[in-house]
Amino acid sequence: MTWLVTGGAGYIGAHVVRALHQDGAQVVVLDDLSTGHRSRVEAGVPLEDGTVLDGPFVRRVLADHQVSGVVHIAAKKQVGESMADPLLYYRENVSGLVALLDACRSEGVERFVFSSSAATYGLPDVELVDEDTPGVPLSPYGESKLVGEWLLRDCAAAYTMRVISLRYFNVAGAAGPELGDPGVFNLIPLVFQALSEGRRPRVFGGDYPTPDGTCIRDYVHVADIADAHLAAARALESGSPSETYNIGRGEGSSVLDVLRVVGDVIGKQVEYDVVDRRPGDPARVVAAVDRIRKGLGFEARRDLPDMVGSAWAGWQARPA
Repeated sequence: MTWLVTGGAGYIGAHVVRALHQDGAQVVVLDDLSTGHRSRVEAGVPLEDGTVLDGPFVRRVLADHQVSGVVHIAAKKQVGESMADPLLYYRENVSGLVALLDACRSEGVERFVFSSSAATYGLPDVELVDEDTPGVPLSPYGESKLVGEWLLRDCAAAYTMRVISLRYFNVAGAAGPELGDPGVFNLIPLVFQALSEGRRPRVFGGDYPTPDGTCIRDYVHVADIADAHLAAARALESGSPSETYNIGRGEGSSVLDVLRVVGDVIGKQVEYDVVDRRPGDPARVVAAVDRIRKGLGFEARRDLPDMVGSAWAGWQARPA
């Protein structure tokens, strides 16, 4: 069967395409190249340049490539940007999903893997966030992902579609320097940027109720994210029912833990400045991962040094 990966020329999407392709799947990429790049697409994998909002275009792609399953990763994903321009996020992430699902139904595509986010949870006050933790998102981005899950749930109930939604926690690292994260929005690339510019990284809050006073997050390697998508796609091929899963490691690392590992990777201690907390940052967000282990047989294999080391290699390979 053939899998269409939307957003397959982007950071996470390119890793998913590589995992599927190397496992022997037939893959085609649909990407508008607004943040992705052709060079990230695996050799031999066709790339269709366009947007999921263009229904006739998507139907043609599905028909021309005889697509039988979709991995939907294409989306806007910056929390701050979503606060400033919510209409953009609802148009791209919700209307785009509606158009894609309409095309899938028209062309008889009944297997669907959805790229969701831990942002659907908001600020959960629990030790481990499981999939039944209520979703109370705090941004239009998180809301758009939760609405997407609801839409897919309803389509699965009404039609013959089967859906697996994957809620990512904090994605980091790279499978190779050429696939490094091009954005500077998350902690690890932000630290690299500060160090590259001769600045001390900022730590937002040092008085949280955690062992070292800094926020704790569940960091997961992007190659593990890709492996989870592969497991989801294969599960749908074998007839597995619809389900929602967290993708994380089930253990947390504090901001200072990350800085220590960065120091180990670059060979010198990282000096930092503690500044005021950011509004809305929870002290701890760590995934419960029992459901995905049991349901898909998936378990993240790569640790924080793997993530930081591969992210550093990708950072050094960035164009000057």
